[in-house]
Amino acid sequence: MLSPADAVTSPTEAETATRISVVFDRCFAAADGLNTRLCGGHMEPYYRPAGEQYPFHRVEFTRDYPASALHEAAHWCVAGDARRQQPDYGYWYAPDGRSEEQQRLFEQVEVKPQALEWIFSRACGLRFRVSADNLALGLGPSDDFKAAIFAQVRSYCRQGLPGRARQFAAALAAEFGRPQPFCESRYRLADLA
Repeated sequence: MLSPADAVTSPTEAETATRISVVFDRCFAAADGLNTRLCGGHMEPYYRPAGEQYPFHRVEFTRDYPASALHEAAHWCVAGDARRQQPDYGYWYAPDGRSEEQQRLFEQVEVKPQALEWIFSRACGLRFRVSADNLALGLGPSDDFKAAIFAQVRSYCRQGLPGRARQFAAALAAEFGRPQPFCESRYRLADLA
């Protein structure tokens, strides 16, 4: 029997989120002039370009949730140079309670970020859950949305991830002692059920 001193404890969500932030900052806080940090502890996720308040760009994620950290990092990895100069990348966001049409639009723009989030989650050894982000109407992720995310992950594994996403995923895998997350066989559509 293990004594309490010998027991291995799982890291808390806060500890995992902190490790994710440290990896992100190590990759992007100064590298290539990207000057971007991943910051937890916020009520809502938001992207803030550098300005008067902060001398660096901030990718803010919800509280200390690892999934939020990875999701917001994925949005940052997808955003181009011009988008990263605008608050919240200049995108519209319809809050919880979207109509079915608004939900379809949401799903269209979320395919790439959620595919990257799945790869990042795999790199950390965390479970990925598709986010429909529309609890008020009870609309979960559609089967088409899940299939599109799966297809995008397969495409990323075959053709390669964009540079920042690949760097972050590889750094996460090294930090968390996981195999490289770029192997297509590690992903199954059934995992998104």
